[in-house]
Order: sequence, then structure tokens, then C-alpha cells
Amino acid sequence: MRPSTVEERDRLLATFMREAAHLELRDVYAVEDEAERFATFLATGYRDHAAEAAERRPWMDLIRDARRAGMVVRRARVVSEPVTDYIRYEWAGTGPTVEAGEDIRWLPRRLASAIALPGNDFWLFDDATVVFTVFTGGGDVAERQLTTDAPTVQLCKSAFEAVWALATPHSEYTPH
Repeated sequence: MRPSTVEERDRLLATFMREAAHLELRDVYAVEDEAERFATFLATGYRDHAAEAAERRPWMDLIRDARRAGMVVRRARVVSEPVTDYIRYEWAGTGPTVEAGEDIRWLPRRLASAIALPGNDFWLFDDATVVFTVFTGGGDVAERQLTTDAPTVQLCKSAFEAVWALATPHSEYTPH
């Protein structure tokens, strides 16, 4: 395992060949560029997709381009229920991402007890490279780690597929 950067992860996102899979395990993230949108959501109870469109466009374009090229982007979120305000915020903003082509599923944490999960969120690229995101207790990014170590890659692939098999598609999941 070696230190990595957000720029390296973004390069992998822009150059994967078949599939990028993302497993999220936290109930709260302190994403600096989302702070204003999150505060608005807390005040209003909804996400204004039109107002967020310009800010979210690079991600949506990346997803659309990947899908047009025949690649797959999947995201699975393991969440505690009742969900946190942050998970409600994420859920409320997921529709446009799904429309762009990202396949997203939700798994209540109580259903994940029998799954061997890595200790951190990760991106898995083409079943060959893993980028872990290590967070502080408050939800800030502490560091990123990259590995191509076969047993670690296999652990992440197995964990992701186990979560995916039990998880509910976004269109069918309602946060509790």
C-alpha cells in the first residue's frame, strides 16, 4: 500500500477500462465543497438539482462518457438506520447521478453483519487497483492509499459484490 492523491484517483476514474466500483461505509462525510448544499438541504429538506447542476456537471459528464463507452460505474452505500441527515442528503441527490448512468444501491448496515468489509471506503478499478479513502472521525479525508496487492484487491471485490447482492437499487430504497 502506498500513499495516493485525489488527483491520482481522478486519473483512474478517467482511464478505467471496464468497471469502477465504489463502496461507501460511513454515515457522515465532511465534504468541504458540499457544505453549502448540505446546509441548504438541512434548511429546506430538498435538493435543488437545477441549482447544483453546474457544480455536479463534471461528475455527470464522466459517468455519461463512461457509460457511452460501455463501461460500468457502480456504487454501494452501507447505511445505518435510521439514517443520518447526511445520508438523507445523499439519497436526495442520487437521482440525477443514476440518470447519468451510475448504478447505485443501498444496504442497511444491519444486513451487512456477515460480510467481511475493509476498514475504509474504496474505489476498485477494473478488479486490479484499489484506492482507499481514510477518514477522520469527523468525516474529513485523512489520507488516500493505493494498492494493487492481489489479496487486498480480492477482499475489496468480494466485499463489494457481497454488499451489492444484498443491497436495494436506489429506485426501490427509501431512507428510514
